[in-house]
Amino acid sequence: MGISELKSQLYKLLEKIEDEQLLRSIYSFLNERENSREGRLWSSLTEEQRKEVLQAFDESEDESSLIDDADVWKEVS
Repeated sequence: MGISELKSQLYKLLEKIEDEQLLRSIYSFLNERENSREGRLWSSLTEEQRKEVLQAFDESEDESSLIDDADVWKEVS
């Protein structure tokens, strides 16, 4: 999925969301990401959170543990 298609899918998902709190959370996340300096998020994590991120990354290297993106989109829709 390219950038244009990804943006299109995001727009479609956002249009369906009626939960104001969820929209505020998404906005806050994206806004923080857009305005943050590189590495700032990582340094804000606790040691336990960092371990969990690294473990998730390691698990993502094993293709048998991955979920097809089409299945993820089905759950979101």
